[in-house]
Amino acid sequence: MFTSAANVEEMLNNFRLEGSTFRYSSFVPRLYNYVRSLGFKPGKMLPSRAFCSDENQGYPIIVLTKHFGTFPFNHGRGGAVVATYRHAPYAEHGEGLVIIQASHVGYEPENNRFGTYSRIHTKDNRNTPCCGKLAGILDWYQEQYRIAQADILLERCNGELCLRIDNGLLRGTRKEGLFLRLKRLVRPDAEGKFTPLHTRSTAKSFLALEALQRQLADLDSGLQEGQRIAIGDHLKPDMFYFRRSLDETVEGRNHQELSLMYPMPWIVTSPWPLLTAAQINTQIEFDRTLRTVAHAHCFRDKCVFYISGLNIDISPQPGDPFPTTKFVPWAAYLRDRKGGQRVIEQSELVSLLREQSKENPDQIDLDKAFRDMAEAESVEIREA
Repeated sequence: MFTSAANVEEMLNNFRLEGSTFRYSSFVPRLYNYVRSLGFKPGKMLPSRAFCSDENQGYPIIVLTKHFGTFPFNHGRGGAVVATYRHAPYAEHGEGLVIIQASHVGYEPENNRFGTYSRIHTKDNRNTPCCGKLAGILDWYQEQYRIAQADILLERCNGELCLRIDNGLLRGTRKEGLFLRLKRLVRPDAEGKFTPLHTRSTAKSFLALEALQRQLADLDSGLQEGQRIAIGDHLKPDMFYFRRSLDETVEGRNHQELSLMYPMPWIVTSPWPLLTAAQINTQIEFDRTLRTVAHAHCFRDKCVFYISGLNIDISPQPGDPFPTTKFVPWAAYLRDRKGGQRVIEQSELVSLLREQSKENPDQIDLDKAFRDMAEAESVEIREA
């Protein structure tokens, strides 16, 4: 999906949060009314959700149940990866099929921070990473980035800006780790090679690339001969990449980590890494899953609407039963019974949803439904 640095940056910039956010209590009835306008029939629609397994994803599932009149099929794995091998059983269970995929990220409204969430069922309402699956993936990469930030030093050599790079980062025989794109950092010699200016016991010093010197002009002007400072946040995503030995099985145990490998430099350098990771995962999963839906034989003669987006889990206050989850649509795909297909991009999708009423005349009263089930005549179970 991502083929260049410019491609990653464009995709990230295209994902708009401001002006594109819906409360779930508003999003789901609008979604229901929109698919009805496409010809999906009440009582014959089966929603499917590909959410993470966290408890804070329960409220969106309840809202989907209320408006579609049925509990949604489970189409997801940890981290909101779509289990595409479940397409066939899902297709057998409904006529009009509505798939909702959403990665999720926590949000603390008190300090406007993304990435953590207050777990109100813990003893001290502790804040923990959200999504925890993504946080577990990111830990190793963030540590590699922190090491590189500290192990690349800026210094002056004979009046010019130099980079003193730890030998560990220059060892190209490594199978795993953070690898530098030296052509974006170091000035090549006359033969085009990256020849060190000085060789130390544990590091080598190189003349900085002219473009990098211009980027760091303000920092360079205050640097004295013999003084060294860590490159820190000036180590930008286009200056390095990651390599790691992983299981490459599609939808295997490392599926999500493999998907995030190329854009990982942009994730670890983001102000909110978990927000960026969830956003990119949503984009990748939509692109990947769309193709499986488009070509799956099981969806022949079916109406399928697939929408992908981001769930923002706003930390509840003590006493609140659920978070105020919000949804940010990213894109959608429509396949009709005759095989016609259409992709709807974010701006158009948001507009189409906003045009719909947030009142749903077909919604069910969950309390009454549960009460009627409890009071219904009991069915005796007998062995054959």
